[in-house]
Amino acid sequence: MTGRIKMKKNKTESLTAEKGLFTIALTLNGRPAEFRVKPNEFLLDALRAHGWKGTKKGCDTGDCGSCAVMFNGKPELACMIPAVTAHGSVVGTIEGVGTVDRPHPIQEAFVEAGGVQCGFCIPGMVISAKHLLENVPDPSEAEIKKALDGNLCRCTGYVKQIEAVKIASKKLRTRRASK
Repeated sequence: MTGRIKMKKNKTESLTAEKGLFTIALTLNGRPAEFRVKPNEFLLDALRAHGWKGTKKGCDTGDCGSCAVMFNGKPELACMIPAVTAHGSVVGTIEGVGTVDRPHPIQEAFVEAGGVQCGFCIPGMVISAKHLLENVPDPSEAEIKKALDGNLCRCTGYVKQIEAVKIASKKLRTRRASK
């Protein structure tokens, strides 16, 4: 996660402003969405203000990873993305990964491995793990550590989260093989 977003020139030309707020249109968890945002608002705050509270607000400085979202196909830190730059983007939050009734295999694996303690860092870790496993189906422990490197956890030594990603990798590979 870089925390730096490259914006295409003139991307915000189609933004409309009314009463000091901009209306941004984006694809959020696979569905079209529109948010009214302040010019100085970050994507994290816009998501939470519009009811998407699974993405956690931790440090607000791009250091903890708890606000990680998928942004145009890559994990990025929502606390570092100006909301207006999300106009026209594809954003995925933890709410788009799985549900209580139908959890994603990565979410199941975090529970199975005991990798969820207070739960605050887990949404960002799941986003990072999902991106890793979509690109590297059978990662080494070093690759897992690198993928989770931007996610701080104050409760654990990361052993259970690393184990969770290994379990998730196996679940996903088994699922793919059975199709």
